[in-house]
Amino acid sequence: MRPASFIARLFIVSLGAALLPLAAWAGPVNINTADAKTLARELTGIGLSRAQAIVDYRQKNGPFRTADDLANVKGIGKHVVEQNRANIRVDKAKAAESKPGVAQGAGTQSNDP
Repeated sequence: MRPASFIARLFIVSLGAALLPLAAWAGPVNINTADAKTLARELTGIGLSRAQAIVDYRQKNGPFRTADDLANVKGIGKHVVEQNRANIRVDKAKAAESKPGVAQGAGTQSNDP
């Protein structure tokens, strides 16, 4: 093996090893507002198909109240929820606003005549 090709291979392997942690990093995601592409990118064990199932479930049933509610989506088990618990965000205010049977603005006072 030539020294130049060995160095080139070593460089490529080193570069790949350095970038691997960046590919594995997942960030916090609000499961009530994220689109399927974002969910698939940020949640471990969630591909585009499962991510779309999350979006469809949310559109049909309203916002998630807790991370554990994600296990109600077909194809997503408690193990996947536990794997992602640290990165799952649920916007509590958004969930409360969309709660069925609660009028928007109920309990607030206005100074308008």
